[in-house]
Amino acid sequence: MSVAVLFDFLKAEFPDVAEKTINWKINQLKAKGILTHVSRGTYSFSKKPPFNPDLSPNLRRIHNKVKKDLPFINFCIWDSRWFNEFMVHQMFKYHMVVEVEKEAIESVFNVVSGFNKNVFLKPDAEIFRRYIINHQEVIIIKPLISESPLQVIDKIKLPCLEKLLIDCLIDTELFAAQQDELDNIYTSVFNKYLVNINKIRRYAGRRAQLTEFDNKIKSLNIKL
Repeated sequence: MSVAVLFDFLKAEFPDVAEKTINWKINQLKAKGILTHVSRGTYSFSKKPPFNPDLSPNLRRIHNKVKKDLPFINFCIWDSRWFNEFMVHQMFKYHMVVEVEKEAIESVFNVVSGFNKNVFLKPDAEIFRRYIINHQEVIIIKPLISESPLQVIDKIKLPCLEKLLIDCLIDTELFAAQQDELDNIYTSVFNKYLVNINKIRRYAGRRAQLTEFDNKIKSLNIKL
C-alpha cells in the first residue's frame, strides 16, 4: 500500500495518535515485524517472515575468531548450506564464506588459516576445479562489495537474502551448485520470505545485473 493509504489506515486504527507521530508509529510497527517496507513509498502487512538463517557452531567460531583478532574491520559471513532450503537436489559439499573489505583480506586469511587448513583466498575458476571441488567443506575469503545489503543477527553480520540472490547470478564458480536450480531458488525464496524489492534492485544495479534480475523475475512470473 502507498504511504497515503497507510497513513489513512493508521489514523483509523489509532485515532488517538496525532498526525505528527504517525511516522513514529510506522517505525514502531516495522520494528515489531508487523509492517514491512517493500519498496520506496510502499508498505505491506505481509505475513511472510524475514529470512533468518541458521548460524552453525563452525560459522560462529570463524566469526568470533576474526572479530577477536581484527575487531575494527567490516566483514560478513555466510554458509552455502542455507541454499538447501530452496533446492530440490541437496548439496553435500559446502562453503563457508567470509567477505571482507579488501584492505583487510590478507589479514583475515592469515587469521582463519591459523586454525583451518582448507582456506582459500579469492579462488579463481582453476582453483575451484583443481582443489576446492575435492573437499567436502572449505572456507573462502573474498572481497566484500561496497554497499552490499547486510543484516545483523545475534551480533553477527550476515548478507541479506537480497544480496545472495543477486550474487548467484554473477559468481558462477562460487555458486556452481546453485546454477542448475536458480529457478527453484528464486521461486522458493519469493514464495516463502519477505524480499525488499528496492534493496534487491539497488544491489542488482550496483553489480550491473538489473536486466538479468528483471528477466529472471519475468520468466518465472514472480509478482513483486
